[in-house]
Amino acid sequence: MTGARVARDLHPLAWWVWAIGLGTAASMTTNPLLLVLVMATAAFVVALRHGDHPWARSFRLYLWLGLGIVVIRVVFRVLLGGSEGGTVLVALPEIPLPDWAAGIRLLGPITTEDILAGLYDGLRLAGIVIAVGAANALANPKRLLKSMPAALYEIGSALVVAVTVLPQLADSVQRVRAARALRGEPASRWGGLRRLVVPVLEDALERSMRLAAGMDARGYGRSGSATAGQRRTTGTLMVVGLLGICVGIYAVLDLTAPRLLAAPMLVAGCLLALAGFVSAGRRVERSRYRPDPWRVAETAVAVCGLVTATVFVWVGRSHPLLMHPGLDEAPAVTVTLLAGILVAGIPAFASPPPQDAVLPREGARR
Repeated sequence: MTGARVARDLHPLAWWVWAIGLGTAASMTTNPLLLVLVMATAAFVVALRHGDHPWARSFRLYLWLGLGIVVIRVVFRVLLGGSEGGTVLVALPEIPLPDWAAGIRLLGPITTEDILAGLYDGLRLAGIVIAVGAANALANPKRLLKSMPAALYEIGSALVVAVTVLPQLADSVQRVRAARALRGEPASRWGGLRRLVVPVLEDALERSMRLAAGMDARGYGRSGSATAGQRRTTGTLMVVGLLGICVGIYAVLDLTAPRLLAAPMLVAGCLLALAGFVSAGRRVERSRYRPDPWRVAETAVAVCGLVTATVFVWVGRSHPLLMHPGLDEAPAVTVTLLAGILVAGIPAFASPPPQDAVLPREGARR
């Protein structure tokens, strides 16, 4: 066999770094062309590199969620307005509101600017959501939790559970629908939806209980032999460090604040928080069975996401009107931005094919 790439699952952190880069790029612009390209790139990579795991099938839900976000954003913009003047498309009567609701407009003339503003804002939020959905579809959440540093296992557990809610619900929906099909129940749309909610919630609760029991049986979250003084020191370092980070970020964003509270405070806060994380990690004893390797493909995927985010941030600072076009002008895309988006699509070819998606095809050929 020559030239064939070995199928394996990429390190989940690599996919998340790549997706965070895409989400950062989407958050830096309201240009609809760029946002559509970012979402198309995410969908393209997912289409080529998703496996057969249950969470891989959740990407369609994120696409529908993104579409819903755009529609809701436009509807709210039409109902509540937000801009004065512009090209009136439909002249609806404005509903008068009491004095305590001053500043809020209900209905009134629907303008082209209102619809475009809602569309642009909705696309930006949808781009961020779809980037997160791409990471959920590509990265194994269990391996992601296993890869978290010991000091971050509590935060990591909460984050992993939070971002995998939708994939778990998608898996539950498919299993319940398969069970109903086996029983020969009719697949009516709205009536079936009512009978689908309770079994899905029950299935999700049972799986959560099984997961909690499994984690407890494996000693997950067990504290080490740290003394009370060590625990107080760890908590103090983390709290003071996080406060320093908050003050530093505020001073960096507010140019009128003393410069001593900007970068020096931010660096000091990061160092204290890092010391707290290291101290917290010492009281957590965990063993790893077959840890996921970090190879060249993982580095390439992560770098692609970081490059895309860097390009968008750089162009956003140097050409803000390009990233946030006016509502009365056509959006444009430069070669630099297009190249940055194309870099985000490289993981579709630079990453190895997922293992679970290759084995069935090989078995079929035999």
